Amino acid sequence: MDDPLVWAGIWLAAAVTLGIGEMALAGSFFLIPFALGAAAAGLVSLFGAPLAVSWAVFVVGSIGAFVGLKPYARRLDLDLPEKVGVGANRLIGHEGIVTNSIPAGPSGTGDIKAGGEEWKAESANEMGLPQGTEIRIVEVRGTRVIVEPAPAAGLDRFV
Repeated sequence: MDDPLVWAGIWLAAAVTLGIGEMALAGSFFLIPFALGAAAAGLVSLFGAPLAVSWAVFVVGSIGAFVGLKPYARRLDLDLPEKVGVGANRLIGHEGIVTNSIPAGPSGTGDIKAGGEEWKAESANEMGLPQGTEIRIVEVRGTRVIVEPAPAAGLDRFV
């Protein structure tokens, strides 16, 4: 099983499979570095390199491809719009009203109603917000929203 031509076929089949997998999966260059490493290992096996050398070429080639593609993947990720409007993030920027006062402090939790839904809420600046205060949602953290007084509430001077 140390025949370099057999391993060349295995490496090239792996490269093709990983390349197809990269095209089929959404993401930023997860499988392509392995495909490039496998292609390089297949090429050195075609020229008669021993199995240990082809494995070394695969590992080094895959790591090199990861490092080389990282800046390009980062640039592609920057071009993606944030998913505002999906899931709970759709509430960011919406206004609502405090239905159960939010006490001051870092762990002060109360209730708000926004977009027809009730949510547990914390104050963005750890300021207490009494019941009936108009608020604006600035962030969603898990099952809680982070709120600040809406400009119309007249409390925004404390923000």
